[in-house]
Amino acid sequence: MKRMEFQNRLSRFTITMLFTCACTAFAQSTITVSADQPGKPVAKTMWGIFFEDINFGADGGLYAELVKNRSFEFDEPMMGWSPILSADSDGKTDIVVKQPFNENNPHCLRMSASRGQPFGIENEGFRGMGIRQGQSYWFSVYARHIGPGAMSLKTKVVGAGAQSIMEGTIENISGDWKNYTCKMEANATDAKCKLNVFLGSFGSVDLDMVSLFPAETAQMKDRPIPGLRSDLVTILADLKPGFLRFPGGCIVEGMTLSNRYEWKNTIGDINERKTIINRWNKEFRHRLTPDYFQSYGLGFYEYFLLCEQIGAEPMPIINCGMACQFNTGQTVAVDKLAPFVQDTLDLIEFANGSADSQWGGVRARMGHPEPFNMKMLGVGNEQWGPQYVERYKVFAKALKEKYPQIQLIAATGSDPAIFPNGPNEVEYLWGEWRKLDPDIVDEHFYRPADWFFKNSARYDSYDRKGPKLFVGEYAAISGSVGSPQNKNNLGCALAEAAFMIGLERNADIVSMSSYAPLFAHVDAWQWTPDLIWFDNLNVFGTPNYYVQKLFSTNRGDSVLPTSILDQDKTLYASAVRAGKQIILKVVNASAEDVTTDIDLKGIQAVNYAGGLVLSGSPRDENSLTEPTKVVPVKAEPYNVAGPKFTYLFKPYSMTVLQLEVE
Repeated sequence: MKRMEFQNRLSRFTITMLFTCACTAFAQSTITVSADQPGKPVAKTMWGIFFEDINFGADGGLYAELVKNRSFEFDEPMMGWSPILSADSDGKTDIVVKQPFNENNPHCLRMSASRGQPFGIENEGFRGMGIRQGQSYWFSVYARHIGPGAMSLKTKVVGAGAQSIMEGTIENISGDWKNYTCKMEANATDAKCKLNVFLGSFGSVDLDMVSLFPAETAQMKDRPIPGLRSDLVTILADLKPGFLRFPGGCIVEGMTLSNRYEWKNTIGDINERKTIINRWNKEFRHRLTPDYFQSYGLGFYEYFLLCEQIGAEPMPIINCGMACQFNTGQTVAVDKLAPFVQDTLDLIEFANGSADSQWGGVRARMGHPEPFNMKMLGVGNEQWGPQYVERYKVFAKALKEKYPQIQLIAATGSDPAIFPNGPNEVEYLWGEWRKLDPDIVDEHFYRPADWFFKNSARYDSYDRKGPKLFVGEYAAISGSVGSPQNKNNLGCALAEAAFMIGLERNADIVSMSSYAPLFAHVDAWQWTPDLIWFDNLNVFGTPNYYVQKLFSTNRGDSVLPTSILDQDKTLYASAVRAGKQIILKVVNASAEDVTTDIDLKGIQAVNYAGGLVLSGSPRDENSLTEPTKVVPVKAEPYNVAGPKFTYLFKPYSMTVLQLEVE
């Protein structure tokens, strides 16, 4: 995802024009599956997910903290906070940097009052705070009383019309920094709540790390994932992803090297992780978000835990000594890369080292003595040019010497259609990668939907002797790249499905793929389209999400040779073997029913085991008010008489047929 001035080069695309291809009702087509062939293995990592903290995907999203700017470390320390004053109160607030409770978070807030009604402060949350009736929430704060005696605090969460939804009290705040907590239970549901904190008496108190968390955050299997929002974790787990790429994306690079993503700053005690500005804070002039920062409450330890819990292989991407080339393009001199390389070696030890190693010990003390068994790692994100290649060489040499088993992923820059001199840059990089032979090469595509249809066969002609392919970021757009008008509609989702059929058919060279971006807050996004949308209480998958799910939950073990005879060229099909089943995936991009002869070569007996169909109008979208407008539905039971049978595919549809075979 890159700056709009580089992205508006693509022509605007109209879904209606895409799907106006002439087609005769009940046109006859043939799909032939060579089920008597062994097929090509499909990697377990074939369908994965890509996470980046864009669109408030982490703070305000997957990370369940409800307080914005909890440590007063934003560029404007009071951003998100406001005083609650009465007419006769002399209450005031000051930002204090003297004797902080930890050096990584030097600012704290001093609240003082000597007369009048109770004085307080209010936090607005991330476009409000989502509170559910009957659920419990933990309020916590680091505090110290200024002066003799003790101080108390009153906490209140208010909803619409200043309705009190839950309240709590903190007692006996002394003169030393301590952590204080209280548990509250909500008596109503509201997506736009705010947190109030009042002095319990006159005097002064310093506050830091003011926090409000749901008592129940994500927990799967036998180990909780600290602080993650349960419904967002669940919708990810439902994809059964083969891998999770993190933390991005352009966020790895930073606008400048000073705000690049440094993994060591994201581990250890939550309260000691240093807040920095998010690189998407001011990237898009049409969606400026000056309150977008990274608390790192969701850090590398939590990412690894999330991978473990949802059954995904971890795929960290590291900075290779280059800031975003669409921004400053800063680089570290090649002879000064040693600290960057060492950080990467330390990351591998953190993930895979024994509990008695330096960084494996850090992981163990955080609560996970067993290694995470990381197998792959990306060197750089969307870098290009000779400066990238020479830095990649330094990393590859050091990493392969110490950890030869770790698969290294190299990039081909951004989408060649949207970055300067793109096609030539990609051609240059491919020339270098064929010589350097990284394990995997990453390609990105943000294109109009018709490009995805036309490029379903893109990888049919790729060199089988070169590196494996990772299609690491892609999405079909309904407008132009970076436009706020792009839609997650069925038309774009079907285009992606046709492209994914091509990825699956080329499973011998394409080993991984992931849609991007993953998450978007409906009130705080910067980029469209996105796979999953949410507000402070709800989440829904797009038609694009359900296409991803149809593929990832029907991956199969091997892909079978499949051919199509279709005069109108509106059908796209692939078939995989999964145990005793053949799973057929078919996209019908036309406006008509298409009756198709299906021939399973080498099969003696066939039984229909089930089917799913995703269909509708090309412009159909899901939303908070209609979250299931476009979702897969069970196909009607079908009598399959033998290995040759006829099936009708609905207009504008993706169909998955599960067939028990002998």
